[in-house]
Amino acid sequence: MVTTTPLEAELLALAGSVPDPELPVLTLRELGVVRAVRLHGAEAVEVELTPTYTGCPAIEAMSADIERVLHEHGVPDVTVRTVLAPAWSTDDITDEGRRKLREFGIAPPRAVRESGPVALALGPTRSVDPDPVRCPNCGSADTELLSRFSSTACKALRRCLACREPFDHFKEL
Repeated sequence: MVTTTPLEAELLALAGSVPDPELPVLTLRELGVVRAVRLHGAEAVEVELTPTYTGCPAIEAMSADIERVLHEHGVPDVTVRTVLAPAWSTDDITDEGRRKLREFGIAPPRAVRESGPVALALGPTRSVDPDPVRCPNCGSADTELLSRFSSTACKALRRCLACREPFDHFKEL
């Protein structure tokens, strides 16, 4: 087990306070992508950052924003290292992050019922599983899939059949 110093915890909170560039309603802490902060000597800090998926185009913006925030707080030497293992999962999104997604009009990812890969089933576009994607606007479970990809690759475009509003759904990983 790695122990964290009070200064590392403070720097982790600063790095985690950076807004996500694609979903600015969430911080990187709420998204669950900032993994650790380690001090190297008196003036150097290394931040471990896990992208939501390999090849995520926002990783460069996240890294630059973390470096900027830590520089602004007096850290002269900041290195942001991309860490792919353990892989990020939608289970890493905090409860606060899920609440913010819902309030922003994006259906948060459903809780994964068991560990391991998410089962993929091809079939009708309407929600028919026991844990349907609920509309973030009216709460109805009567929704349909319009497109497997939306404004970003990690979201799908859905429509509520009750209130007729389209909405993004943050896909489970």
